[in-house]
Amino acid sequence: MKRKGGRATVLDRFLQQALRQVLQPQIDGSFSEHSHGFRPGRRAHDAAREACRYVQAGKRWVVDVDLEKFFDRVNHDVLMGRLARRIADKGALGLIRRYLSAGIMADGVVVERHEGTPQGDPLSPLLANVLLDEVDQELEWRGRAFVRYADDLKIYVSSLRAGERVMNSLIRLLGKLRLKVNLGKSAVDRAWRRPFLGFAFWAA
Repeated sequence: MKRKGGRATVLDRFLQQALRQVLQPQIDGSFSEHSHGFRPGRRAHDAAREACRYVQAGKRWVVDVDLEKFFDRVNHDVLMGRLARRIADKGALGLIRRYLSAGIMADGVVVERHEGTPQGDPLSPLLANVLLDEVDQELEWRGRAFVRYADDLKIYVSSLRAGERVMNSLIRLLGKLRLKVNLGKSAVDRAWRRPFLGFAFWAA
């Protein structure tokens, strides 16, 4: 598997789509109910409605987390470890590893890749959900009111102080996954000042 200019070939995309169609039904049911991105029967509107319910219920502060170059920074070893917990088929795991490590052909030269999943490829959204589901499960265990759409994550809380605690714990958790929070774009702020998926909220 090699890419031209960072893009998958037609055959690569066909194989990825086939692999996704086999794997998605096997693992989608294990994902959090608060994860809406690139999942069957779920839309951005569903995520926005959930966020709106949190705000109207009194959680007027939001922890708005921006992951720095998420698709470019996915650590292959960390991701493969999480996939191995869900997928028993070693052949499928081997194909995914080859897909992840496929070199990029630029100007006739193959450049190796050791991290990242190409944004826009058929398999990348499913792999992103597998990796970030660990964050979802931790937030559920802690009883947080949150919603995620792909790498867009919002946690709704009742006070600035609570939001700051959540932000600090998330930075540590994401660090364990070899992911980095973009502190320049992330913030704890009033919910109506931080739109989600193009939707703005207000307090009734």
